[in-house]
Amino acid sequence: MKSFLLTAAGLALATALSVGGALAQTQGGTLVQITQPEPPNLAPYVSTSGPIAQVTSKVFDGLLEYNFDLEPQPSLAESWEVSADGLTITFNLRDDVVFHDGTPLTSEDVRFTIMDVLREAHPRGIATFRNVIAVETPDRHTAIFRLDAPAPYLMMALNSAESPILPAHIYAEGDIRAHGNANEPIGSGPFVFTEWRRGEFVRLDRNDNYWRDGQPYLDRIVVRFIADASTRTAVLEQGEAHVAGFGAVPYQDVRRLEALDTIEVTTRGYEMISPIVEMIFNTQEPPFDNQMVRQAVNYAIDRQFVIDNVWFGYGVPASGPISSNFEPSGLFGRGIDFSVPDRIDIANRLLDEAGFPRGADGIRFEITHDVTPYGEEWQRFGEITVQNLAEIGIRATLRYEDLPTWLARTYTDYDFQLTSNFLFNQADPVIGVHRGIHSDRILPGTVFVNGSRWSSPETDALMDAATVATNAATRQQAYQALVPLVTEASPVAYVLELRYPTVHSTQFADVITSPIGIYGNYAFAHQR
Repeated sequence: MKSFLLTAAGLALATALSVGGALAQTQGGTLVQITQPEPPNLAPYVSTSGPIAQVTSKVFDGLLEYNFDLEPQPSLAESWEVSADGLTITFNLRDDVVFHDGTPLTSEDVRFTIMDVLREAHPRGIATFRNVIAVETPDRHTAIFRLDAPAPYLMMALNSAESPILPAHIYAEGDIRAHGNANEPIGSGPFVFTEWRRGEFVRLDRNDNYWRDGQPYLDRIVVRFIADASTRTAVLEQGEAHVAGFGAVPYQDVRRLEALDTIEVTTRGYEMISPIVEMIFNTQEPPFDNQMVRQAVNYAIDRQFVIDNVWFGYGVPASGPISSNFEPSGLFGRGIDFSVPDRIDIANRLLDEAGFPRGADGIRFEITHDVTPYGEEWQRFGEITVQNLAEIGIRATLRYEDLPTWLARTYTDYDFQLTSNFLFNQADPVIGVHRGIHSDRILPGTVFVNGSRWSSPETDALMDAATVATNAATRQQAYQALVPLVTEASPVAYVLELRYPTVHSTQFADVITSPIGIYGNYAFAHQR
């Protein structure tokens, strides 16, 4: 890998020397991104595993993109219109887009992607597009969404990372959940998939036929997978890699790297993501089928200590399943405050009342705590959790497995008791929050949905009302009522709102240009 990078650097230098003026500052070069862990596949249309879209958002396009004010911007759709009743959305597609195999984009590709793929197989798309009863294609460049109920959140879910548009002539063949191109993606984005060397890197090369004239500026992107955390920091410090986000750099190292002249650190680029660190209980198996036991664990977790000592200040305590980023829009509610001064006393009392007294050794019961396999900070979080639970008489043993095994254990087999995790709120609670607690998101084999398998008719009804309401005040009331109910039931312990830092080299500009950060497509990224 090192020799490849040196060769790429030499080619970039030769390109820069062969042109003059401002063009030499913007055209050519290789941007090396670190993604950790390595994605399980390159199929973002059936899996929302975090690392996948860090790669594939450069390969696919969405109908829309978004600015930092979360306003829709043109992409494959150059214009659109929503009917007054919210039941019809008309997208006018660009007529100059071709997929990487040279086939032109048409409205049939949009129909196939929405109706046959995202609506049926995408973990969040199942909910996002459930009210889309048809996509009409009156001509090659017009796609008309017909809805059976208003879905105001839908317009916030159409970027390349969340809802990639697929070429129907390729992906309609065979089972979409086990497609032959799952690891060799073909899209219309600014970069073309070239190679995946497992355990090392994915290489993406410039799409010379991209519809944005003159873009992308870079010759290629190399996404590296480096298991060792200290090595990830070192290659950034040495200039062998240029960008990393989503916790790929240990948080204590971020504080050191941001002091370097060659490194910039920003928390910008996560406005549309709003991740919440959480712990999921298996509510269908003892001891966590007992609400009081779940509440006791919720009280036991020292949230501020976790923020300060695991994420080095990059976060704030969570007050429920909805991020405070939604507070300005009113789509926010506060639940039980589990960080009260006497939280340990409360937790112990709850366990006593639940019928779990301490034994002679001080232990009430033993559990296995699964750690989400996304880096060393999650292991440290697990270790702190073990210590916190010991304070209330619960002996926890950590289990750390690879990503595919952990996903299957959590979302297919439900073979766990308590697991750490994090979910993105996305740009609307309907898209990112409901999936974790709604009964219709209990879907064995579908990842990052309702893994606790808890639900209630009352909370389902509140979420259903918020889903179709076009009035902002109605939605606000629904969420303000929802959050206290969810935190009281405690199917999930919402620990903190994570404020990810992105580390990138000052050698490159315009790397983070949207509210999805390194999930962006890098079409504007260039060398300084």
